[in-house]
Amino acid sequence: MLDRDGVINHDSPDYIKHADEWYPIDGSIDAIAKLSQAGIVVCIATNQAGIGRGLFTEEDLDGIHKRLLKEVNAAGGTITHIAFCPHHPDERCQCRKPAPGMLIQLGRVTGLSIAGQPFVGDSEKDVEAANAAGSMPIIVRTGNGVKTARKYPRVQAFDDLAAFADCVITNRT
Repeated sequence: MLDRDGVINHDSPDYIKHADEWYPIDGSIDAIAKLSQAGIVVCIATNQAGIGRGLFTEEDLDGIHKRLLKEVNAAGGTITHIAFCPHHPDERCQCRKPAPGMLIQLGRVTGLSIAGQPFVGDSEKDVEAANAAGSMPIIVRTGNGVKTARKYPRVQAFDDLAAFADCVITNRT
């Protein structure tokens, strides 16, 4: 399971509001393709408060995700499901990370247990959501990951998604 902004694509303090603003981090698309080709189910859980703030629509988000899926498919990979939270942070929903709702949803959608499964993120919210869901938090040092890795020195950290994928695939064989 993966976070999106800061893990797969470059993040923006102004939100990624349109497919034209979405740029993958070097190596992330190939990393997803390698993971899925190795038989690992790849899913995404992403907070998208920009919808709740009125900065973009669910249709805009769908366009971003279509671009992501197209690039992953072109690289020979598959993303099984993308869960997103459209709520404003003040709504205190159960899906917005650090709550575990989206991770639990991914388990239901895929029929797979999320207990102990890696959730790769770059923020404190990602670490907290993984812990709350009983998953294993993993930090990548892209996006906000350098700062997050300093705060959580006991959580395994990788330079980027490609390094994580290489480690997982190497250890499976």
